[in-house]
Amino acid sequence: MVETIPLMKEGPIAVQAAKHSRPWVGFVPLLVLPVATFGLRNALVPWTFMWLLAFSIFAGCKWQTWWDARESHGADALRSLGYLLLWPGMDARAFLSLENAKIHLQASLWIKASFKVIAGLVLIAIAMRLVYPKYPLGAGWTGMLGIILFLHFGTFELISLAWRYAGVRAEPIMCRPFRSESLAELWGKRWNLGFRTLSHALVFRPLQKRFGAAAGISATFLASGLIHDLVISVPAAGGYGLPTAYFLLQGCGVLVERSDSGQRLGMGRGASGRVWTALIALGPLCLLFHPWFVRRVILPFLAALVG
Repeated sequence: MVETIPLMKEGPIAVQAAKHSRPWVGFVPLLVLPVATFGLRNALVPWTFMWLLAFSIFAGCKWQTWWDARESHGADALRSLGYLLLWPGMDARAFLSLENAKIHLQASLWIKASFKVIAGLVLIAIAMRLVYPKYPLGAGWTGMLGIILFLHFGTFELISLAWRYAGVRAEPIMCRPFRSESLAELWGKRWNLGFRTLSHALVFRPLQKRFGAAAGISATFLASGLIHDLVISVPAAGGYGLPTAYFLLQGCGVLVERSDSGQRLGMGRGASGRVWTALIALGPLCLLFHPWFVRRVILPFLAALVG
């Protein structure tokens, strides 16, 4: 509510104007930080440059979402710092809400998340100690699976549990993706919901209102592909366009399953939907994590990590 903003004495009009003032400030870090990172590219090894570039984009997105939501929810400084520094999600409006959302969390949730953290570390160790000597590319893929398991499914889940235990609306960014019965469900409701929240607000919703859902879907997947190309192909100095091609394929898959023919074939539901989703999402993963990235970025990173 705008009445909660500490400008109430100036009247509702002044408060509403303050809420929408200087929206460009929210995008400054998103533009400046990646550019500054590129200035350091020649001084960094590829995997360091990759992580720093990814973090600069992430930090810029965090600031933009916080800037857009900060006044309408009246969050205090501690809650804002928690969102900016201690939460990987992008739903600032939910996180900054002062409504108490504390819920009872079963012990099994903490155990499962902790197990995923350990399993991710074990996979990374297996990749470099056992797989790498004979199958370098296989080691890279095994290590990447370990990283995703450690971070997205383990560490980020534990952070979500901690915030929800404290009464903050911080839903997990991974929501059982392997239960998806359609590509739309996978990318829109279950996989990396932090990026989904941002892309939906900045790309899909504006284009959908003006040009229709198909345009919004296509543009969203194109934007995702370009960002992944930036973070994956540029540090690897190779494989340009392949991550974009992967996400454009996902967008085409979503449009196909939403079509009349796709609905008749059951692409968006049940067992056939699961098979379709696995085929399109997992089949072309070599486009997303292409050999240039695995050899030049991931394997050196894992080697430095394991020691």
